[in-house]
Amino acid sequence: MKNIVLIGMPGTGKSTVGIILAKHMGYDFIDTDLLIIRGTGKTLPEILVDSGIEGFLEIENLVGASIECEKCVIATGGSMVLCNDAMENLRKESVIVWLDTELAELERRIAASSSRGIAAKPGETVADIYKARRPFYEKYADIHIECAGNTDSVVSQVIRALANSKASGL
Repeated sequence: MKNIVLIGMPGTGKSTVGIILAKHMGYDFIDTDLLIIRGTGKTLPEILVDSGIEGFLEIENLVGASIECEKCVIATGGSMVLCNDAMENLRKESVIVWLDTELAELERRIAASSSRGIAAKPGETVADIYKARRPFYEKYADIHIECAGNTDSVVSQVIRALANSKASGL
């Protein structure tokens, strides 16, 4: 049985949508950021300080490449799409759903939570990060959801898209 992998920018709601979607589907839920935290014993910001962006991405790549599960909703970190081995592993038995949120909303959400631990160079704006990552989200996405409305609305959009997708096999 296939998994559902959620990709998208930090602050787009992958974890929140993922938990509700997993409950609706009767699937397990995996948050790759939590796997990284558990595996390293450090928060994401601590890893970024200690190991830098490249070190963080190496850890993220290893975690994503090692996931093996069935009937799971997997919420990835926003930078997971930069990790080729991880994405190749995740896409093998999964439908990849890109949760895409308007830039202004992302900026608002990220500014409200400055302790997120985002893999970004000093001085990079949310717009810079989005512009750099968008081609990767497009590359890997089987389904593209333009997030609008509340969480329940987004979950409903994902469920409808999965039901209409021949790629899902669900």
